[in-house]
Amino acid sequence: MRHAYPFSAIVGQDEMRRALLIAAVDPGVGGVLVFGDRGTGKSTAVRALAALLPGMEVVDGCAYHCAPSAPAGLCARCSVSEPGRRKARLPARVVPVPVVDLPLGVTEDRVLGALDLERALAHGEKHFQPGLLARAHRGFLYIDEVNLLEDHLVDLLIDVAASGENVVEREGLSMRHPARFVLVGSGNPEEGELRPQLLDRFGLAVDVKTPTDLPTRMEVVRRRDAFERDPEGFAAQWAEAEAAVRARIVAGRKRLPKVALSEAALERASRLCLALGTDGLRGELTLVRAARALAAYEGRSSVGDAQLQAVAAPALRHRLRRNPLDDSDAAVRVQRAVEELFGAAA
Repeated sequence: MRHAYPFSAIVGQDEMRRALLIAAVDPGVGGVLVFGDRGTGKSTAVRALAALLPGMEVVDGCAYHCAPSAPAGLCARCSVSEPGRRKARLPARVVPVPVVDLPLGVTEDRVLGALDLERALAHGEKHFQPGLLARAHRGFLYIDEVNLLEDHLVDLLIDVAASGENVVEREGLSMRHPARFVLVGSGNPEEGELRPQLLDRFGLAVDVKTPTDLPTRMEVVRRRDAFERDPEGFAAQWAEAEAAVRARIVAGRKRLPKVALSEAALERASRLCLALGTDGLRGELTLVRAARALAAYEGRSSVGDAQLQAVAAPALRHRLRRNPLDDSDAAVRVQRAVEELFGAAA
């Protein structure tokens, strides 16, 4: 059995870990973009979180990971047995949360799905072969070096991320299936910027840096070395901490619908976005949604100033307009606005 590096054992990178936990509690927050130096644990953190999450219940034999408990989101195969009549009972099984890698050189057919040529030639049947989007449904779609992704694939992802459904019309096939996933992208900003249309689709954006203090660097190397020498033993050492985080995620998901957002908290969120001049209202929606998910994860019953401050930079830094009179980093501009609104203690 291959062990993933424990999520709880990741040293530092608090903003990245918090953003991923928020996405785990509320996948609807819009995904996570992680930009920063190579070798800072970006892909490790994504796979560690997926391994940490409890298994999900799926319809047995369904290629799209349909959830038996959510009839509104079923694919065509699982939704009806006769016109207008739901299947009485759907066989179910529990599977790990999928983490699907989308390589840079992947073809459009591989992403969307296409005609199964082998079956068509052998049996003369038209049959849809699901692609990566089908495999990622209800899980994570991970794109490393997302800023280098080809434009036509970016357009596809934007459409699917907006609709939550993959529609394929080609080669005489007409197929649609649910495709809701947590989109996670990582990259190095020195290798190019991300297209604004896709950048806006990420709910949270975080920056990761190479640690500059000696104790942190030593601890990262010490833990990674221990994991590589004995993955099973290292995983056992962190099993209790992993179970505690898993329990908080599960409890947070249950608590999420009950977390209150007061008028005062909503007003602060709107004032912050007004002060920063963010485009559209997606920033405010993401800000309050991420703050609510963080409050749920922390076991709180309402959104407070602490949660809004904690998620302000990840929710807003990538939505700021360029200011020719202020060349400050986006995170610095957000921090200044937070301090002005919430007080210097922020």
